[in-house]
Parts: sequence; structure tokens; C-alpha cells
Amino acid sequence: MAVVGGGGLSPEDKAELLVILLTDSEEMIRQRAENVILGVPYENFQLALKREDCSPRLFGYCAENLMQKPGIADAMAQNPRCPADLLVRVAHTLNAASVDALLGNLDRLASSPVLAAAVSTNPNLTEEHKRTVNELNADGQVDAAALALAAAEAEPDVQKRQTLIQRLNKMKVVERIKLALTGNREERMTLIRDPNKLVQRAVLQSPKLTDQEVEAFASMTSLNEEILRVIAGNRSFIKNYVIVKKLISNPKVPLDVSLHLLPRLNAPDLKFLTLNKNIPETLRTTAFKMIRMRKVEGK
Repeated sequence: MAVVGGGGLSPEDKAELLVILLTDSEEMIRQRAENVILGVPYENFQLALKREDCSPRLFGYCAENLMQKPGIADAMAQNPRCPADLLVRVAHTLNAASVDALLGNLDRLASSPVLAAAVSTNPNLTEEHKRTVNELNADGQVDAAALALAAAEAEPDVQKRQTLIQRLNKMKVVERIKLALTGNREERMTLIRDPNKLVQRAVLQSPKLTDQEVEAFASMTSLNEEILRVIAGNRSFIKNYVIVKKLISNPKVPLDVSLHLLPRLNAPDLKFLTLNKNIPETLRTTAFKMIRMRKVEGK
């Protein structure tokens, strides 16, 4: 029914089903599917590619036959299930938004060093994109002293600490990103201080990351402002009141971020904040004004 145009299927369902039928065990069905699929508008495949549960075969068909059509390569890149080896073939054609999505998926990039190299050939890269690609392709050198200090705080066992330091010293940036995504707590606590920002971001994207670890990160004055902004901008993280409180109390957090989070604090913590000499004067003053305002409003 799909091949002859019936069955009440949506345009994207029909496009995807035709791709699947191209490899059907029945020769007659394969031939009919080949004939019909040629007349399907490419926009229908683009719609199908946007679904996270689309068939893996759809990616292969589009990369082989439709990658020059407008929006096809971008739809592939923005679908997290698209295999990295297919993205390598279309990376040079992506628009800026798709490059953003691709560079934001560190797990995908770490799984295919070739993909990072392919993205670097894209003519639509912004300056920020270029910096990210350069960081990804960096030689991987780390500050030995900073690494030792980070490992000392993360791993109390001397022997395990030395082993960890030795391993990290030998790793390229892509390998450290992969470890940040898949490693254990001690490895994450060390890599959050890595000089490469992509490695730090990978720690925050790890599916194994716990709230307790993020709470510890939020209070670290050794982290750069960009990573603290990432933590503050993550809706899942800031649902945790402790994380919010520690971010606001961290003098390294940019003032605009702290002021944005300030209304989330309860009265006792606001009062305590007004006595904190380590944070900016503007933040203390705003906390004091907020206390007075809440009293007037009876909150």
C-alpha cells in the first residue's frame, strides 16, 4: 500500500518506508519501491530525518542520493542518531546552525576524529566554531603541575593518582573528551580542571555525572567563567538549590549570572550573602535590597 501511495501514511512515513522497502527480500517490492521513490519530494525525506526514531537506513539513503538537496545535510547533522561516518561526507555543506549542533555533541565528535577534521573544511564556520575545532584538534599537551594538583584533590589514593596522571599525560584532546564522557568520578573531578574547554564541557555532558559533583564544581574558583556559565545555564543543574547557592557564592561566577540566579535564594541565604565579603559589592547590595523588598511584600 505504501508503494502505490495508499494506506493513509504521512509524507515522511511514506518516504521512510520506501527507503526500508528498497532492501526488501522480495525483488518485485524492491523494484516497485525504486520506481516510486524517485518521485518523492526531497522535503519529505527532510521531515523524516528530523525524527529521532527514524530508521538508520534513511541516513544512508539520504547521504548517498540527496545530500546536495537543500536542508538534507543539515537535518542529518541535527539528528543525534546520524552515524558519524555519514556526517563526514556532508560536513562541508552544513549551515552555521547545523555546525553549532554538531560541535555541541562532544560524544559524537569524540567517537570520530575524522569528523572533526571534516568540519574544519566547512566554509560557514564562525570564529567561535574555528576556535572550537582548533581546540578539538589540539596536540593535547597538559599543564603537568595543574594536572597533578587536580588529581590530588580528586584521587586520595597515591598509587591510583599516579596512574591517572600518567594516563592523562599520554592522551590527546579527543581521548580526554571520551574519558570525560565515560570515565569514573575521580577522572571527571580531575578533567573538569583540564586546560581544554571542550574536555571540561564533556565532563558536564557525562551521563554518569551526579548532582554532588556539580555542586562541587559550582563552588570551584579554579574553573573558568565559561564553564561556570554552562553550569548556570543548564536547567537540569539549577533545579538543584545547592548548586544555585554555591554558584552565587562563587566569586568567579560572572556578575550577570549571579544576579540572574539571586531571586532563587531563600531569606536566610540572602541574608548570609550580604555578609559575604568575597563576592562583588553589587551582588551584596542587590541581595540586601531584595530582603527589604520581600519584607515590604510580606514574603
